[in-house]
Amino acid sequence: MDKNDNKDKKNKKENNLEEKDKNKEEVASLKEKILELESQVKRIFADYQNLEKRVAIEKKEWLIKANKDLILKLLPALDFLLLSSKHIENEGLKLSIQNFFDILKTEGVERVETVGKEFDPNFMEGIKTVAGEESRVIEELRSGFKMGEQVLRPAQVVVGSGRQNKEELN
Repeated sequence: MDKNDNKDKKNKKENNLEEKDKNKEEVASLKEKILELESQVKRIFADYQNLEKRVAIEKKEWLIKANKDLILKLLPALDFLLLSSKHIENEGLKLSIQNFFDILKTEGVERVETVGKEFDPNFMEGIKTVAGEESRVIEELRSGFKMGEQVLRPAQVVVGSGRQNKEELN
């Protein structure tokens, strides 16, 4: 029986070794699977974060476009008020215009500064030239507006041609 016991012990040791090898392989396989799943989770999470960012940007762009369209529809009313203020001295009219500009400012809309400035074709549309300092805006015919650096509507301006008035020559 000693031989059988030795054989049994030897078989048990071999079986134990085989089981340990199987367990090691199984553990290695499971570790590999865990790493693969962790990698997938990280990629999915990164994709989700990118989707959230893209949706937020698209939403912001959509809101800006909607605001831009509405503002462009309202600007002719402001033009009428500004034209009226050139012909009528009325404190209520001035307050209405100022209120209009304040509302535009809260929406990120600014008036393009023109008179006395260098002509800038990015923000201004030259309608006519007159005698005066070359490339300087002499008069603003219609206000221009921008939202950030995006032009909503270019200003229509009269630009100096660099020629002097006939009166100045005499």
